[in-house]
Amino acid sequence: MTNRSAIKGSKKLLNAWAFYDWANSVYSLVISSAIFPIYYGALFRVSEVEKVTVFGGEIARAPLISYVTSAAFLFIAFITPLLSGIADYLGNKKVFMKFFCYLGGFSCIGLYWFSLEHIYLGLACYFFGLIGFWVSFAFNNSYLPDIAYPEQQDRISAKGFSLGYIGSVILLIVNLAMVMKPDFFGIVSAPGEAAELKAMKYSFVSVGIWWIIFAQYSFFHLPKGFRKAGKRTNIILNGFKELKSVWLQLGHQTSLKRYLKAFFVYSMAVQTVMLIATYFGEQEVLWGSDSERTTGLIVSIMVIQLVAIIGAMLTARASRAYGNIKTLVVVNLCWVMICIYAYFVYTPTEFYIAAGFVGLVMGGIQALSRSTYSKFIPETIDTTSFFSFYDVSEKIGIVIGTFIYGFIAQRTGSMRDATIFLGLFFLTGMLLLLRVNKKAPTG
Repeated sequence: MTNRSAIKGSKKLLNAWAFYDWANSVYSLVISSAIFPIYYGALFRVSEVEKVTVFGGEIARAPLISYVTSAAFLFIAFITPLLSGIADYLGNKKVFMKFFCYLGGFSCIGLYWFSLEHIYLGLACYFFGLIGFWVSFAFNNSYLPDIAYPEQQDRISAKGFSLGYIGSVILLIVNLAMVMKPDFFGIVSAPGEAAELKAMKYSFVSVGIWWIIFAQYSFFHLPKGFRKAGKRTNIILNGFKELKSVWLQLGHQTSLKRYLKAFFVYSMAVQTVMLIATYFGEQEVLWGSDSERTTGLIVSIMVIQLVAIIGAMLTARASRAYGNIKTLVVVNLCWVMICIYAYFVYTPTEFYIAAGFVGLVMGGIQALSRSTYSKFIPETIDTTSFFSFYDVSEKIGIVIGTFIYGFIAQRTGSMRDATIFLGLFFLTGMLLLLRVNKKAPTG
């Protein structure tokens, strides 16, 4: 029996698709940006160590988590197009989306046992949490052309990001209350473990439960997928054939190719900013004390999330009035100015101002980039394979961007110098966007 809500363009289907952002965005805020980075640093400070013996050698805490992150994104970049091709061929993308949702959710719960004594288990949970989040999100992105008409895509994409920001902020507020007032929640200190650290561990569990439970609404309404015609043999090889077919189609899509080049460059900088913002604030801003540092960083992250809701909506309106590419050009120019400003940030107030402007353009550029790509892809049912190119570009960009950022910071001894380099990425992305709608040379 066909689900009546699975009619393309229907309000219930669009809302169900957007609601997955509500379910999984708590990972990107609580785990990636807020609570886990603070917990990870506190774990080393409490143990009074800076390095751990792992993978056959001594590695400092910052490079260690960076290496695991890079390894995860390299794996994501490899596995996403492979699985996307298979999903399009079998027509069961929802099965893959569910699997990686549950992988990510249970990995978040597993972070409860993250400790220096069980470092391999902790890093494994962090590794698979990243994979679960990004791969399931890639499959969700690929649904956009399937469930929404072109004129609906900007609005519903922005709504998805807005729901994600709202939901993640709600859970972060609860988690923040748990960390700051653990006794109110009945969380008490244990031998060798402060109540605040235990509250952070409970926060990781809450993320996994939230993610899994709220995803059920999306899973109930989203269609299974579109089954490819023909005999289904050598499924893995056929997955690669699907990607080859998409690659050949890209050769005839000049605007799409140009947009992907621009997206690759500026997304490299956007994702790097998202991953290192907390570490920049911790190291470069002149906080008064450790408690002020923790509170200040979480408050700045909440500012970003709240302002991003407004940014996503304003960007969607601007795109309707002036077009997607022109709007993205202006947003990239704003990012250039933010990177220059960040070089001169020293006080908490200056950092809060920077966080506000980052939030304003962060939500907008992510939502609009996703919907712009969906408009450029040709009429096809191969949406998952096409979106895998989008996601692989983003993931490889993250690996390159974070590596270059860390390399420059290490060579110069300052994260400030690296922000200027990120500004060059945004400037280059802006210039490449200006070429998207130009006619291709003939001859």
